[in-house]
Order: sequence, then C-alpha cells, then structure tokens
Amino acid sequence: MHRSVTLLIATLATVLSTAGLSSGPAQATPPGIPSKATAQSKLDVLVVAAQGSMSGYSRDLFPHWITVSGSCNTRETVLKRDGASVVTDSACASTSGRWYSPYDGATWTLASDVDIDHVVPLAEAWRSGAGSWITSKRQGFANDLTRPQLIAVTDNVNQAKGDQDPSTWQPGVASYRCTYAKMWIAVKSYWALTLQSSEKTALQGMLDTCAS
Repeated sequence: MHRSVTLLIATLATVLSTAGLSSGPAQATPPGIPSKATAQSKLDVLVVAAQGSMSGYSRDLFPHWITVSGSCNTRETVLKRDGASVVTDSACASTSGRWYSPYDGATWTLASDVDIDHVVPLAEAWRSGAGSWITSKRQGFANDLTRPQLIAVTDNVNQAKGDQDPSTWQPGVASYRCTYAKMWIAVKSYWALTLQSSEKTALQGMLDTCAS
C-alpha cells in the first residue's frame, strides 16, 4: 500500500511538472535591480520636488505595448521572461505557463490573470517630469525592458496599486518591499524623475529593510 501511494504521488508530481503546475515560485527577476548601496546612493541624489499636475495626461501619450521581436510585443515578452514553462502560439500569445506574482505571493496558470505592472506608473511618471517629454521618450519609458520597470503580477493587485507611489502603496509581501524600493529608485534615477518628500521617506524605510 505504501509503495503504491508513493508511486502515485511521484506520478502526479511528474504530470504537474510537465504541465507547468509544479509547486514553488516561478519568478524571474527583472533586469537592472541595484544593490542596496547603489540604490541608496541613487536615492540620496534624486531631486525632491512637489508633485506636478495631471493636466493633459493620457495613457495614449505613453504608447505601449510595442513590437519587440517578430510578432511579440512588450507584454508578451515580459510574460515569457517572468513565467515558467510558458508556451506561446504563432501570434506570440501565451497559451499556457505559470506566473508567480511577488507582490502578493500568488501563482497563476492563465496569462489573462496576469498584468504587466509599470513599477513606476505612467501617471506617476507624468507628475514627476514625463509630462514635458516627447512622445518617443515616453514610449521608451513605457516599454523599458532594460531597467526593472516591468514585471508580471496579479491583475487585480496591479489595478489596486493604480498610480500610487510607495508612500501610499507597497507590495503585500513585506519581504519583497526591499526589492520593490530598489526597482523604483533605479527607474526614477535612470529617467531623471523627481520624488516627493513623502515618497522618499517611504523608499528609505523600505530600503532600510534590505540586507544587501
């Protein structure tokens, strides 16, 4: 009996693994996440300024998702990067896979349950300096695959975050807040976006939880 149960469990584990449903996170790390020391040095020199106006803002002024390669756009590229056992069709749409959302610790097996979060939201960027950019620069920001600006997460968590900065929204998984702060700082630093004082205070508190 015990041997039969063991064989059954092993068989089920093999089936689940093959189907892309094995247990444990399937999380890719976005590129360009700095060390704690580097993030601290970047945070120290970011310009603190009052929040800008939302006048004239539209998501259409940040064209996304754009074609990255072949028939694959930015969203599909991040889904493949951040997922495990991801299968795509001829149009590059993900037909199966597994995605772990580090914001809330949930794992999903349908791409429709996953959003690609702009770590620094588009509206937040607008208020922090992007309102004066030309459209091509805003397109680069909205589709930035080089810095830690894009990450696959649970769709309703992304929607709950909206355009909030870290002074009013942080990942529910407390252990991920260090990484989130480092990503946010790296993006704002590269794109020379400003910080509000409350935002800087929140980022410093998150950064202080980092081991390295």
